[in-house]
Amino acid sequence: MELTGSRIINADRATVWAHLNDPDTLRACIPGCQELSGNAEDGFEATVKQKIGPVSATFKGVVALSDVNPPESYRISGEGKGGVAGFAKGGANVVLSEVEEGTELSYVADVAIGGKLAQLGSRLIDGVARKLSDEFFTRFKDHVEGGAET
Repeated sequence: MELTGSRIINADRATVWAHLNDPDTLRACIPGCQELSGNAEDGFEATVKQKIGPVSATFKGVVALSDVNPPESYRISGEGKGGVAGFAKGGANVVLSEVEEGTELSYVADVAIGGKLAQLGSRLIDGVARKLSDEFFTRFKDHVEGGAET
């Protein structure tokens, strides 16, 4: 499944870039994130708890950045295992562009799931993936515009 979207963030591109690479910002913005450690250079480890339909699972996984072109773009990729619930993996190409109102953050994300989660049906999974993606980018925009320190 592919998800696309964009947000206009009322901040300069360097500030948005710094937040995209900051573990404290990411921890605050990832829905269900319980732990996030690491750094942009070496990658992050995360623990995320989610309820998807009738399945509730805690995913432990890794997140890595590639094709890094500061402060314009990168690819963020991750994979998490949720025990008997299955796994989720995916990534997003993120691009920052300067616009009159600040910075436009655009993304194209791809998501794949397996195990018990895959049995829930693509319509439910698509809806949850879109909701979580939207929630992350809304939280991110609010966090950056709220003037939180990096």
